[in-house]
Amino acid sequence: MRHTHATRSLPLCALILALSAVPAFAEEAEQSAIIVTASPVIEAAAARVQQTPGGVDVVAADAFENKLAVSLRDALAFSPGVYTQPRFGQEVRISIRGSGLSRGFHMRGLTLLQDGIPINLADDNGDFQELDPQVFQHIEVYRGGNALRYGGSTLGGAINAVTPTGRSAPGAELRIDGGSFDTLRGKIAYGYADDHGDAYAAITADLSDSDRVHGARKALRFNGNVGLKLSDRIETRFYASGQTLRQKLAGALSEKDVLNNPRKGNVVGDQARDIDSFRLQNRTTIDLGQGSLAFGLFYNAKQLFHPIFQVIDQKSEDRGVFASLDLAGDLGGVPVELTLGSQARFGEVQARQFVNIGGRSGAITANVRQKAQTINSYGEARIAPVAHLWLIAGGLYSHGERSIANRFVTARSGDADFDAFAPKIGLLYQPLEAVQVYANYSRSVEMPGFSELSQTPTGGLPGFTPVGLQKAWTAEVGTRGRMGIVGWDISLYRADIRGEMLQYSVVAGTIPAATFNADRTRHQGLEAGLDLTLTPWATLRQVYQYSDFRFRDDIQFGDNRLPVIPRHFYRAELRLGTDRLSLSPAVEWLPQGAWVDYANTKRVGRYAMLNLNAQAKLRDGVTLFLDARNLTGKRAIGDISALVRYTPDNAVTAADEGSVAFYPIERRAFYAGVRARF
Repeated sequence: MRHTHATRSLPLCALILALSAVPAFAEEAEQSAIIVTASPVIEAAAARVQQTPGGVDVVAADAFENKLAVSLRDALAFSPGVYTQPRFGQEVRISIRGSGLSRGFHMRGLTLLQDGIPINLADDNGDFQELDPQVFQHIEVYRGGNALRYGGSTLGGAINAVTPTGRSAPGAELRIDGGSFDTLRGKIAYGYADDHGDAYAAITADLSDSDRVHGARKALRFNGNVGLKLSDRIETRFYASGQTLRQKLAGALSEKDVLNNPRKGNVVGDQARDIDSFRLQNRTTIDLGQGSLAFGLFYNAKQLFHPIFQVIDQKSEDRGVFASLDLAGDLGGVPVELTLGSQARFGEVQARQFVNIGGRSGAITANVRQKAQTINSYGEARIAPVAHLWLIAGGLYSHGERSIANRFVTARSGDADFDAFAPKIGLLYQPLEAVQVYANYSRSVEMPGFSELSQTPTGGLPGFTPVGLQKAWTAEVGTRGRMGIVGWDISLYRADIRGEMLQYSVVAGTIPAATFNADRTRHQGLEAGLDLTLTPWATLRQVYQYSDFRFRDDIQFGDNRLPVIPRHFYRAELRLGTDRLSLSPAVEWLPQGAWVDYANTKRVGRYAMLNLNAQAKLRDGVTLFLDARNLTGKRAIGDISALVRYTPDNAVTAADEGSVAFYPIERRAFYAGVRARF
């Protein structure tokens, strides 16, 4: 069975002709700085933000390094527009602009990268657990269509985690922290640099019994890179990373258990997610004087052992190549910039399933070979016809192939091809030196992955299931800047979506849930960050999200709101003190809970959670810190697995009341640690 999907809103040739019309750059044009191939300094990343006509954020490591940052939830807590909620251990929900909104496991709708290289599989599904905040220099967040330069074509955009190099982090670093629930973590790292090159390596370990029964985790990771300066204009860098992750799955609870026994976990089937993965990559950068050329290749190997409703046993390999060209100059005194690039990923998964016998493999139930390729080619031109005003036009062309060979039931095999073009236009205006306003209009195209294309019908066998493209047009306006004591980053967006990939349980607790293409939906909202420097010793940082996600004239659900993500969400942290000694109380506030189901029959409760962070610099290079969470011991629902309709009588056991679709917020916990650099 073969399915072909093609969508082109504007001819691709129009983009090519427009870009080819840009003439050769004048030789007297100002030279552009070389883009360092390993970990560009945070200032360089911030400069790229200033060139983007949309929602982009750079989060430096010092924003989260004095906390127990075990996941992207901790690292991106104050990144505007990034919605994160805990489930258990390192398992969190992460969503931008409603991406993967109804996905109750893993992640969809975001391109995750480390040092500019995707860690998603070739079908675009990913596991964020492989990203370790302990080794990040900074994190770049490109929301929505602003992820074009990373080949991101999804609704949510891209998150790029950047590791240090021997030049950006010379010397040794030691770290140890721990606390509640027998949590213990450690890090040892070293960086070295000379005139010919540099090297960096880090080993991190993480161990915890978790705040829930059957949620224990342990992890051991290595991250390293070596850069060689081949000439004054050429640098090449090799990266290697490996991780072994062991995570028990505590699972979802009924609402009653969340509010009365949040420590409870699911021990049936000894459910777990064990990952062993290894990545190699190379990036070479050439300084062209008026720009830079970068190219390279990568290889990812991964093994997943995943006892859930059955035992999922997968081995995957992904290979890829990439190239990008950045040029800057002027045309008759008018500044012009051009970006071109392409990224190709090819992957194969050997996917088997077995009867789950207490977390071990019983009789085999499925044997499927999955092949995928995803090729994203992009271009963007920027011109400043008048001072302080940039006009931007570009687009991304995506080609994808998915093949599923069912070795047990050949009739459940199938293929699908996808081709789509996603254009983008925008403007960026800087009325003052530290103030920008912007607007853009872009298209996003999201291809289904194997989790969508290889579904298991109730009582059936896994195999090919036709699911189409998710397409959206998104309009965005916003501003960022700083004036006096106020710094801000505010975006308003509206995305009109066709074919949104939604997932739900037909029967409460049904695993796996079904995925379908909805007709028309709309995601619109506000992403806001506001920092106030009240005094030299008092700083308030805040993020607020307004999310209005709903069906549009759906035959079954009308204009109902989509579940899972609440309309309002607010975080604030008041830092009192100096770099030597500080105390930072923080609040997380959900003034109105999210809907549980598409029928809008059940909404969860609101909550406010109080946290506290403190740090003390004993001497240069040595810092002690305290991270206290949920000080009041609040019990509330954090994340939800979407349902068609909430049915209180759908009990897993006679003692449980309500659909098992809820995850509690973190329990009260205290952690402390020490960091040392020398």
